[in-house]
Parts: sequence; structure tokens; C-alpha cells
Amino acid sequence: MILDAAPPIFAADLRFDPARSTHRLGSRIGPDGGHYILGDGRIMHRIWLRCDPAGVPLAALIPCDSMTETRLQAVSDLQRWLRGTASESAVSRPTSYQSQRLDLLLSILDLRGERNATSHEVARRLIYPRLDVSRGAAWKSSPERRRTQRLIREAEGLAAGEYRALLAGRAGRQK
Repeated sequence: MILDAAPPIFAADLRFDPARSTHRLGSRIGPDGGHYILGDGRIMHRIWLRCDPAGVPLAALIPCDSMTETRLQAVSDLQRWLRGTASESAVSRPTSYQSQRLDLLLSILDLRGERNATSHEVARRLIYPRLDVSRGAAWKSSPERRRTQRLIREAEGLAAGEYRALLAGRAGRQK
């Protein structure tokens, strides 16, 4: 989320001083402005302040693209959180199953990226670590191979941009 000092567009006179924030989890100041991670253990917001916000109201710059609704929701959530009236966001957190699956997909990408691992090696090391995954014709006709190939395609799809559908909560996201 990009925040700038300007006449307020979204929230009436919303001000934020990152130096005084008690909920700052991390920050980095660069030539392009300040990057902050704010949170309270339940909610986390990542913002980019392109200037010193001291004494001026904030404005949100939101690109009009396929993620506009999600970005508007994030700005609304941040505004409520800064005012102390935070509520559960319409963008929900992943379930335990979804977190484990995403972790598996990221591990597949890591293994394939660092070692260019074959589907057999992915199955043996990540998906079926306690199973004696056979080789040759038995592997080529196995359901384990088909599942491994589906997971690899899904992981590569997420890396190619399909993760945006997860963030936006659009169709295709597993419930």
C-alpha cells in the first residue's frame, strides 16, 4: 500500500506518525520513502510513506486494476485500525490446511529452483517422505506421480501470478 501526504481522499483527516507508533514491527527508510510493517499480533499492515507524514493528513494512491477492490479494503482496514476501531477484514486469513498447502507449494518451488529437482525427487523429499517411492514404470503409472505433477503445476502457476487470486479471494481459491 502506498501512502502519501496530500489532501485526504479516502479518510477524513487521517494522520500517522511512524516515529511514535507503538505497533511498528519493522521499518526501513530508503531514498523512495519509509517502508513500515505495523501490527498488533492479530493484524499486520505493510505501508510505504513516500514523504514525512508529520502534521499532514494521509492519502492513498490506488491503481485501478484487477486488485482495486482488495486495495480499497486494505486502506479501509488500515484507516479503522489507526483509529482504534479495527474489525475483521473481508480478506480472511488462510486456514491451517491452506497454510500447510501453501507451505508445501513454496517448498516445491524452492527445491525445483535451487536444484532443478525432478518430479520423483520432489515426491521423495517433500510429498511422500516416508513412502518408498518406486522408480521406472511403476513410478510413471503411479497416482503419486500424477499428484506430484499436479502440485508442481499448481506451485509454478502461483509463482507465475495466480497468487493474486488468493489475495483477492476470487474464484479458484480453495475454501
